[in-house]
Amino acid sequence: MLSRRNALKVAAGTVPALALGTLPARAASAPVTGVVPASLAVLDNVVKTYIAERTIDCAQLAVVKNGKLVLARGYGSYTSTATIGGQPVPSLVQPTSLFRIASLSKHITSAAILRLVQDGKLSLSAPVTTLLGLSTSGDTRLKDVTVLRLMQHLGGWDRNVSGDQLWLDHTISAVLDAPLPISHADIIEYATARPLDFAPGSKMIYSNYGYLLLGRIIEKVSGMSYEAYVKQKLLTPVGISRMMLGGSLRSEAPPSEVPYYSQYTNKTVLDGSGIVVPYPYGGFNMPNQDANGGWLASAVDLVKFAGVFDAAGPVLNSASIATMTAKPEIGISADGSWYGCGWYVRQVTGHLNTWHSGSMPGTYTYLARLQNGITYAALFNRREETGTLDYDVLSTRMNEAWSKVTTWPTTDLYSQYF
Repeated sequence: MLSRRNALKVAAGTVPALALGTLPARAASAPVTGVVPASLAVLDNVVKTYIAERTIDCAQLAVVKNGKLVLARGYGSYTSTATIGGQPVPSLVQPTSLFRIASLSKHITSAAILRLVQDGKLSLSAPVTTLLGLSTSGDTRLKDVTVLRLMQHLGGWDRNVSGDQLWLDHTISAVLDAPLPISHADIIEYATARPLDFAPGSKMIYSNYGYLLLGRIIEKVSGMSYEAYVKQKLLTPVGISRMMLGGSLRSEAPPSEVPYYSQYTNKTVLDGSGIVVPYPYGGFNMPNQDANGGWLASAVDLVKFAGVFDAAGPVLNSASIATMTAKPEIGISADGSWYGCGWYVRQVTGHLNTWHSGSMPGTYTYLARLQNGITYAALFNRREETGTLDYDVLSTRMNEAWSKVTTWPTTDLYSQYF
């Protein structure tokens, strides 16, 4: 990412902007915005160290304690898609800046499904074949794929065997003789014609495609677009207005959305030109990711929405919340955790911890609801790639940091951001 000084030079037209998606040089230290009480400096320092080690240019951290937002931080700077006098505008990452959140979209989609169930419009036991009119000619076992099995990744698709259908654009285009960009309908046609990789309900294998189907079920049952339904029934009732589905290209980004960087390129999936593009911008189809990984949000948005699962409220009732974290039919894994509906879950003394990470080219995200009333979200504009340090150490470092906090603030920062 550009340093603040060079970003100002770009705005003034004195130096060229970097090509989107390429890995830039990093400033010595990232500028920061937002509020970090002195007693929580240890948490702030975890992220500062983490991004410095990995040369991450844009990041956020938000922390909630017992329902109050106690820390909201933005790290870094970027060149906005907004312009002044035809020149790009340098911007600091704010606590409200938008990031692609990748698979942190899954608990949002699961909540939307459960809201439909709660309102009496959908059954968790309904088969996807009936709801979406899918043929079982490719595999008769498809009739055994229910809504609940889709949410719990029990649907029968194994991306290590047959590939991740959300990332097979060129293959699907060629097989169906369908022009790029392919659509949800193309992906479903391709997948439905092929046999499942295992019997539905027999094991848990993470499936982005299962969540694509859930998005289509939400649209079919509600009569609304997936995005409109989520905004109306889930986000607006709790005062969240910034979140939206993202686009594939930087030119489509709102001014508050950070850029994304990767060392990798890919042949564009947005048209048949065959041009090679930065992987985060046209190397995959962002709109097709909607229900499994397409949302833009800030860390403060994510921790606020996570409060929906703390107690019954205007979005979900207690029965729906219990379903979100219920053990699946296959039981729990060897480490004592399980996948509920859009959340990984583990029982600790007196509490269910729930968490999830998100990852796509140019994006790494993490969200956790922990014991002692702690919820936090951390968002980054790069992910682990060949030659980089491990990104998954974030949660371990944050878990170690909690024990070093001796005094928690009582001031609630939510009013500053909502």
